[in-house]
Amino acid sequence: MGDAIARSKVDFGALAVLHKWPSLANQRRPDRESYQISEGTLDECISAFMEKPATTRHLYEIRTMPQPPLVTEILSPEHVTELSRLREFL
Repeated sequence: MGDAIARSKVDFGALAVLHKWPSLANQRRPDRESYQISEGTLDECISAFMEKPATTRHLYEIRTMPQPPLVTEILSPEHVTELSRLREFL
């Protein structure tokens, strides 16, 4: 387990911002810009995202500094869910 932590490049303490997309009928509005919901650490933003109902998570994304290869600048809902699972092991 220690080796996995040593190889991990994910800094869950990195600054991150949770964004929400305006929606219509529970679908993203492509003609609008997303807006900031909260700001904090990547860990805090992942937790805030996971507290959202599963049926609305597709309307959210997390923006943070890239940490290749696991963390991109804009994290999709699927990516956030995977990171949430991974953080227990990293």
